[in-house]
Amino acid sequence: MASMRQGWGIQVRVIHALIIRELITRFGRENIGFLWIMVEPLLFALLVGLLWRGMKGPLEFGLDIVAFVVTGYIPLVLFRSSIGRAVNAFTANGSFLYHRQIKILDLILVRFIVELIGHMMAYLFMALVLGALGFFPWPYDLGFLILGWFYYALFTLAVTLVIAPLSEMSEVLEKVIPVTVYMMIPFSGAFYLVSSLVPAAAEVVLYSPPVHAMEMMRYGVFGPSIDPQYDFSYPLAFSLPCLALGLLLCRKVRRRLVVE
Repeated sequence: MASMRQGWGIQVRVIHALIIRELITRFGRENIGFLWIMVEPLLFALLVGLLWRGMKGPLEFGLDIVAFVVTGYIPLVLFRSSIGRAVNAFTANGSFLYHRQIKILDLILVRFIVELIGHMMAYLFMALVLGALGFFPWPYDLGFLILGWFYYALFTLAVTLVIAPLSEMSEVLEKVIPVTVYMMIPFSGAFYLVSSLVPAAAEVVLYSPPVHAMEMMRYGVFGPSIDPQYDFSYPLAFSLPCLALGLLLCRKVRRRLVVE
């Protein structure tokens, strides 16, 4: 038991050190430094929200359109950014595996954690600013909002763990992933409510785990007026086997990876 605690403590320190290095490498120490991790998704979401407001008016599905877009777009950018950062992550950081305390899984977890922290900070900051201006409601159910974020993050991590090793195995996949990630948009639930779709379309999009997570998040923010459609077990039934597959693929890639 003592050795397990000691090993866990070492691993936590390793991940913490790798996170600090990732932040410094990506954002440097100049200007606002690591705060860019929050500013980037925040600017994306705000600009898209303002564009929608200019095109469609102040409301969408009876909700403030900027708040509606922000609650969907920031999680979507989390998914897109995490997948993008996962491609060739092992090749780019493979030299770290020379240190026996650093595991191949750490290389993916660190990049995902950095993305998750940044996008959650952006979500919180935007909610506070828009809330102060009267454009964002106080969450109807904070528990559902957190649960939705957990499911969306779990799905993103699961897919990331599969994509990262596959991108090392196939150069074709490496080139195709940036394009195919955009196919996630209609299956993300970011820009619509399931209750607003025709029954046939709603049935199709509910096969996508992040749609359930998005409906939970939006219910947590806007309440029952959106008529949320979700299943508690379905996202787990998809994400957990996907996680297991990703771990197996990472183990397979580790055997083939040449540490310089």
